[in-house]
Amino acid sequence: MNLQKLAIQFQKLPGPPRTILQVGLYGLGAGLVTVAFQLAIHAVYRLGLGELSRASKVVFLCVSFPVVLGTSLAAGWLLNRFCKEAAGSGIPQMKVAFWKDFGHVPWRVVWVKFLAGVLSIGGGASLGREGPSVQLAGAVGSQLAGLTGEPRQNRRAAAAAGSAAGLAAAFNTPLAAITFVLEEIIGDLNSRLLGSVLLASVLGALVVHGLVGKQPAFSLLTVEAPSWLGYALTPLVAGLASLVGVYFQRVSLKMRAACQKPQWLPAWMVPAYGGLITWALGAAIFWNTGHLGVFSLGYDDLSLALAGKLGWLLALVLLAAKFAATCASYGAGGCGGIFAPSLFFGGMTGVVVAGLVGLGSQALGFDVSVSRADLVAMVVVGMSACLGAVVWAPVTGILIVFEMTHEFGLVPALMIGALVSQTISRKMNRHNFYEAILVQDGLQIERVRPPRDLQSWQQLPISAIANFQPVFLRGLDPESLRAALQAHAHARFPVVLDKKLAGQLSRREMEESLREQRPPALSPLTACLPSQTIRDLQRRLIESDTNMVAVLDRPDGRLIGIVTLHDLLRSQTALAEAGVHDSGV
Repeated sequence: MNLQKLAIQFQKLPGPPRTILQVGLYGLGAGLVTVAFQLAIHAVYRLGLGELSRASKVVFLCVSFPVVLGTSLAAGWLLNRFCKEAAGSGIPQMKVAFWKDFGHVPWRVVWVKFLAGVLSIGGGASLGREGPSVQLAGAVGSQLAGLTGEPRQNRRAAAAAGSAAGLAAAFNTPLAAITFVLEEIIGDLNSRLLGSVLLASVLGALVVHGLVGKQPAFSLLTVEAPSWLGYALTPLVAGLASLVGVYFQRVSLKMRAACQKPQWLPAWMVPAYGGLITWALGAAIFWNTGHLGVFSLGYDDLSLALAGKLGWLLALVLLAAKFAATCASYGAGGCGGIFAPSLFFGGMTGVVVAGLVGLGSQALGFDVSVSRADLVAMVVVGMSACLGAVVWAPVTGILIVFEMTHEFGLVPALMIGALVSQTISRKMNRHNFYEAILVQDGLQIERVRPPRDLQSWQQLPISAIANFQPVFLRGLDPESLRAALQAHAHARFPVVLDKKLAGQLSRREMEESLREQRPPALSPLTACLPSQTIRDLQRRLIESDTNMVAVLDRPDGRLIGIVTLHDLLRSQTALAEAGVHDSGV
C-alpha cells in the first residue's frame, strides 16, 4: 500500500522533472542489476572452471564434466519450469516486449534470467552475458516503471532506457549501448526516446565505473595506426570474419530448430546437449594447450590475441572449437548471448589471417612481416566485422570495439570493416540473427516492429495486422447462436457455410432472431486477400457498412482471418508511439 501511495504521489510531479527522475531510476537500477549479474558470473566461473584449471589436467577433466553438465541442466530446469522467454540472448524477446507489449516485461523474467544466466555462462556454456544483460536490465526498467505508477501500456521508454543502461554496464561502452538500442530494439536513430536512452546509458556506465572500475573490457598498450599492409588486409579480414558470422547464424538456427522438435528427452534436459559438446571440445583444447577459451566468454584468450601472444594455429583451433560449442550451446536453448562469441570469432580470424600472411610471404620468398599495430588492427576489425555481420548494427559494431579498446587510431580500419561486413551479411542472409530468431518462432517482423513512416506502413500486406485465429459461425441453428453469444463478446461474427464465406451476423441480429424464433438475416461482409496492402484495407473499411473485413486465402476461397477497425487503429497507434512521421503520402 505504501508503494502504491508513493506511485500516486510520484505521478503528481510535473512532467519534465518526473521523467528525469524516472529515467535516472531506470538507469541506476538497470546498472546495478547488470553489475551484480556480471560479478555473479565471474564468481561462479572463478570458483568452478577457474579453480579447476589450476589443478592437474586429470582433476580438471573429471570435475569439470559434472560442473558444465550440472549447470546446463539447472539452467534448463529454471527456464522450462518458470520462464521459457528468458532463454537465449534475450534481445529478440526484448524487441517483442518493446513493440507488442508496450515495454511491459514480467517480473519472472528478471529473476529467472539472472539465475539461469549465471549458471549457464558461469558454468562454462560458450555464450555471452551482454544479450542477457540487455533483457535483464530492460525488465528491471519495466518493473521500476510500474513502481512509479506507469501503466503496462506506457513502459516503452523504461524498457529502452533500462536496456541501454544494461549494455553500457555490461561492456563499459555507453556510446555503443545508445546506438545498439536505437538501431536494434527501437529501429530508429532519430527516435524521440533518444534523451532517455542517452541519460540511462550514462548512468549505467557510471555504476560500472564506481563498482567495477572504468577500465575498458580489453586493455591495449598504446599502438600506432596500421601500416599500408594493415589497411590492405582489412577488407580480407573483414570479409572472412563476416563469413564466419553468417555461417554461425545459419548453423545456430538449424541446431535450434532441430532441438525444438519433439524428442525423447524432457525439454529441460535439452540444454545438456550444448553442455556436453562444449565440455568435450573445451576439455580437449585445455588438455592439449592449457587454454580455456572455449568455455564461457573466452575473454582471456581474446585478450592474448589483442596482445599478440597467441599463435595463428592455436587461434584457428580455438575458432573452430568455439564456433561449434557456441552453436551447440545456443541451439540447445542455453541462457546466454552471442556478442562475446561473435567478438571471439572475429578476433581469432584476424590472428589467423595475420599468421597465414606471414607464413605465405616466407614461402614465396618475400620479407613481409605483420607489425604489432597491423595485428591489433586485424584483430579488432575481425571483432567488429563478425559482430556487425551477426547483428546488422554497423555503428554499434564500430563503437563497441573502439570503446572496449580506447584506441582512436583503429577507427578508420573499423569503418572499412563495417562496410565490407554489411555488404556480405545482408547479401547472404535475409535477416540479422535476432530477427531470424523471431521468424523461426513464427513471428512476422512487420508485426514486431512497424516501419518508420506512414507511407511504408500503408504498403505493408494486410497479413501484417490481420487476426488469423478468427471466431466465426459454422451454423445458424439456435444452439450455435446461443453458444457463440455466451462464449464471446464480439459485436459481429463472420459466417462460414459449406466452407464458404456466407456473410456476417451482428450480435443484435443474433439476439433478436433467438427472441423472435426466426432464422437470422445475414448481411454482406467485404473480403480481401492477405497480400493486398493496408492502403487497400483502409479503403475497403471506409466503403464497408461494418468495421470488419474478411481475409480469404484466394478469391472465393476459404476464410483464414479477419481485420477489424480496432486492429487498424491499434497498428496506427503503435506507429505513432514509435515517434515516426508521415513521409509525404
